[in-house]
Amino acid sequence: MSYWQKINPTGAVGDFVDVFRNAGSKRWPIALISLAITTGVFSSLAWESWKKPRPLPEVTYINSWPLDRTEAETQEFIKAKQKEKEQREAAIEAYEKEGRDLWATVGKASGMDVDKMKKQAEADRAREKAAEKAKADAILKQAGVEPVAE
Repeated sequence: MSYWQKINPTGAVGDFVDVFRNAGSKRWPIALISLAITTGVFSSLAWESWKKPRPLPEVTYINSWPLDRTEAETQEFIKAKQKEKEQREAAIEAYEKEGRDLWATVGKASGMDVDKMKKQAEADRAREKAAEKAKADAILKQAGVEPVAE
């Protein structure tokens, strides 16, 4: 059985008509004021925008370098950043090596040829590193800078 089959609005309409007839002489002005207020509230809600205005982009200028910085200070800054990068890469390499050692132990325990897999993985890593260096050297040559030999 549907929910709407149980609803019968005739009783509510009859009650409203009975109360409206017994409301007195001021029922029409009160009804019009009530209708105007209700219409005003709903129309103001209908025209209200629920969209948030788009924020303007924030422009951040590089302000960490003083304008009067010398070439020596620039080189010091570059060397410090390079050292930080090398330390970060060394920590990542140590972490990855530990993981490779753990997986090698699991591989040995499960009967795999770990030495062959290790040689293949090292060859793949060396190939990837050579490809990255070749790409960096090509970019440097394109910029007119001679690549540094390792």
